[in-house]
Parts: sequence; C-alpha cells; structure tokens
Amino acid sequence: MKEILIISGKGGTGKTSVTAAFAHLAEGAVICDLDVDAPDLHLILDPVNKSTHDFISGNQAKVVPDKCDGCGKCVELCRFQALSLKDGKAVVDGFNCEGCKVCVTFCPAEAIDFPDNFCGRWYISESRLGPMVHAQLFPGEENSGRLVALLRQEARKIADNARADLIISDGPPGIGCPVISSLSGCDLAVIVTEPTQSAIHDLERVAELCAHFKVPACVLVNKADLNPSLAKDIERRAKQGGLVNVGRLPFDKIFVQAVLAGKAVTEIDSSQNAAALRKAWQKIQSILNNGKIDSKGEAER
Repeated sequence: MKEILIISGKGGTGKTSVTAAFAHLAEGAVICDLDVDAPDLHLILDPVNKSTHDFISGNQAKVVPDKCDGCGKCVELCRFQALSLKDGKAVVDGFNCEGCKVCVTFCPAEAIDFPDNFCGRWYISESRLGPMVHAQLFPGEENSGRLVALLRQEARKIADNARADLIISDGPPGIGCPVISSLSGCDLAVIVTEPTQSAIHDLERVAELCAHFKVPACVLVNKADLNPSLAKDIERRAKQGGLVNVGRLPFDKIFVQAVLAGKAVTEIDSSQNAAALRKAWQKIQSILNNGKIDSKGEAER
C-alpha cells in the first residue's frame, strides 16, 4: 500500500483541487482530508456520511458554581487569563484555557473539574471517487496533529479491508504540527506551488521538512503562465534540491467552475489543464512504481 500526500507551504495554491483530480484519476484509492482545521475536499467530492465519531483530546477546566466561593485564587494563578470572576463566581473562557490544570490543583474549595475536551468530529464517508476519511476541529481547538494521525490510521484500515493499494491525502498548509503528522511515514509528497516570491519561500520550507523526514517529494507549479520566468526558476531550484518537477498548470477559471459544480477538474474538462494533470499523475505513478527520487531529481529505476 502506498500513501501520497498533496501539500503546499501556504494556502490557496490549488492543493485541494489537485487532490480531487488525482483521486479521480487513481480510480479506487482511499481518500483522506487531513486539513482538519479548514477542510474543503468534501465540497468537491460531496461524500455521504457513513459514521460520525467524536474527537476527544486533552482536558479543559470547568467551574462547579455550587462549590465556588469566589476567592479569586484561580484568576490570580492562571497565566493564560482564562478565568475571571462574574457575579462572585469563577468563570472559564474556553478559548483561552490551555488545560494546564493549575487552577484545578490549587483551588481551595476544589470547585474546578477537569473533564475531557470535546474538540471536534471525524467521519468515515463514501464518495463517488472512493471511501473518504475526514474531520472538522471546532474553532480554536488544538491537537490537530493527533487528529491527523487518527485519520491516517483509519484510512489504512479502510484500505486494508478494501484491498486498496493507494491512499491519497489532502494535507494541511504550512509546516506546523499537522503537516508533520501528515508527512511522516508517507511514500511521496506532491508539493503544489505557484510562481510568487512568497510561494518560493514556502516551497523551500516544506521541501526541507520532506528532506528531514526522508520523504521523496515532487513539485507541481500551478498558475505557471502568470509568471513564466518565475515558474521556470522554481523548477530549476526544485531540481537542484533533488525534487522531481511533474508539471505545470496554466491559470484557468475552470478550477473555480469545477468546485462550484462539485467536480474534479478532470471530471468535467478536456482542456490543457486536465491534460497537464493527467501527465503529472502519470509521472507520479512512475515515481511510485519505479522507486525513490535520486539526488538529481529523477525517479530511480
């Protein structure tokens, strides 16, 4: 079983649209949306939910009003300013509480409970392109890396049961904890970028992360025709860094039209963009089938 992760150093590069297209071209892959803070792959795939699960992680302080005598000790000790006094009782601000348990430990009246924190939900669904695992953290919640690890584990179980040989995951943007959790142990990272100076910087950061975890990586340049010279420079830098360039995508409103239609680009379009995505997918399959990427940015045979 192979696992492909589509990532980007920043949001807005077209990562999710590329993931949907690859899921369509793969035919029968298990699909996983690992962008648990702001998932949107479901907007394209329109999955039918089969099961819903609560995500419980960490703890959060909760005042028991009948026990609280309003001494203010917890307010004094909380370094995150998550507690305040209201009408003579302590009140917890859930967005600021970091679950450090200081208030619980030092409350003289033992008026603060420490229940498990309900952070969000995760789902097992069925889409027209295959089984799908996805989730949604509640606003401001943490432990997204742990939720990503849980989704990857569930995707592997589904792939094993279905005897699927491929998992395609839409990764979170950036280089933080959820990206690390998404990346470690996968077989290939596809980095979607665009020809801007900020995107080059973010590409270099996420490429360094791939190298650190020894994950082979390739680069797909979206909106390449908006700045052809910079797109060419990105490909040059990528090759120097040992990354395979799998293709360029021209700027095209078809991406927006496809999302509005709830379709992958390759499902509704036969234009240059769809052709470029198919060629990129063929190169990605070649990398997976033939081996790792060598120091010159080519697929080893």
